[in-house]
Amino acid sequence: MASEYQATAPSRGEEGAGPLPTGAAPGTAVADAVPAAAAAEERRRERRSRRYRRDVRWSPYAFVAPFFVFFAAFGLFPLLYTGWSSLHRVELTAPTDMEWVGLRNFSRLMDDDFFWNALQNTVTIGLLSTVPQLLMALGIAHLLNYRLRGSMFFRVAVLTPYATSVAAATLVFVLLFGRDYGMINWALGAIGIDNIDWQNGSWTSQLAVSTIVIWRWTGYNALIYLAAMQSISHDLYESAELDGASRWQQFLHVTLPSLRPTILFTCVVSTIGAVQLFGEPLLFNGSAGASGGSDHQFQTLGLYLYEQGWVNLHLGRASAIAWTMFLILLLIGAVNWLIARRMRKNEGAAS
Repeated sequence: MASEYQATAPSRGEEGAGPLPTGAAPGTAVADAVPAAAAAEERRRERRSRRYRRDVRWSPYAFVAPFFVFFAAFGLFPLLYTGWSSLHRVELTAPTDMEWVGLRNFSRLMDDDFFWNALQNTVTIGLLSTVPQLLMALGIAHLLNYRLRGSMFFRVAVLTPYATSVAAATLVFVLLFGRDYGMINWALGAIGIDNIDWQNGSWTSQLAVSTIVIWRWTGYNALIYLAAMQSISHDLYESAELDGASRWQQFLHVTLPSLRPTILFTCVVSTIGAVQLFGEPLLFNGSAGASGGSDHQFQTLGLYLYEQGWVNLHLGRASAIAWTMFLILLLIGAVNWLIARRMRKNEGAAS
C-alpha cells in the first residue's frame, strides 16, 4: 500500500501538475515541465523584445505625425489649392466653377498699376519699420546686457507691446495720429508745426503705419539680441579691455561681429513680416477698408490680396497675388542662404 501511494500521489511542490503517466518515474514530469516553462518564458521575452524594437522604431513617427497631419490639412493643401486657383478664372461666389486661363492672372499683375503701387508701399513701409526697429532693438539689448537694477522688469516691459493685440495697438495709434485732436499733432503744434493729416498723406500715412510696427516688434527683437549677447564669451571683452578698447569699441569690434548670424536672422524675419503686413494698415483707416486710404497710399500686398479676393470676389487674382508673395518670400530665403553661406566661408577662412 505504501509503494502504491508513493507511485500515484504527487510529489511535494508538484500539486496541480496532474497524475504521473503509468510507468513513469516520479521526477519525469518535473524534468519535462522545466524546459517547457523556459521555452514559454523565452517566447514571452522575444515578443517583448519585438514590441520594444517596434516601439523604438515607430514611436517617433507617431509623435510627429499630428504636426504633419495638421500641416497637410491647413498648410500644404491650401498652398496647392491656391496655386491651382491662380491658374483659373474663379469667383468667390462660385469657387467650384473654374475656367482655365493659365498664367493670365500673373501676366495681368505685371500690367496692374495697383499691384505695383502695393508692392512699392510694402517695400517703403518695410524699410521705414525694419531699419529703425532693429537699430533700436540692438541698442536696448546692449543696455539690458549690463547689470541693471530691476533688469527682469525691463525685459518683461520691452516684450509687452509684442503681447498686445494688433487691433488694440492700431486703434490707440489712430487716436495718437488724429488730425484734429491727436496727441502727435498737439505736440507738433507746441513747437510751431501745423496739424498734419497723417491718414491722407502718402509719406505721412506710411510713416504712421511703420511706427505701429516699430512699437510692436522692437522689444521682441531686443530680447533675441539680448539672448545672443549673453552667449558671447566674457573673455573677449576682457581681452579687448586689456588692449585699451572703450565700451563703444568693444561693441563695434566684439559684440557686432559675434551677432552677425542673429542680425541676419532678424533681418530676414522682419522682412518676411513686412511682406505679410496686413492688420496695421487695414485698421489704421477703418473707413477706407482694404483700399489702404483714399488714394491707396498705404495699401500693402496683403491688403491688395484681401481686396481682390474678399471685396472684389476675384479668387483667381487673389490666388495669383498670394503665390507672388510666396515667391518673394522664397527669394528672400535664398538671399539669406547665400549670405549665411558666404559668412560661414569667411569665418572658416579666417580661422
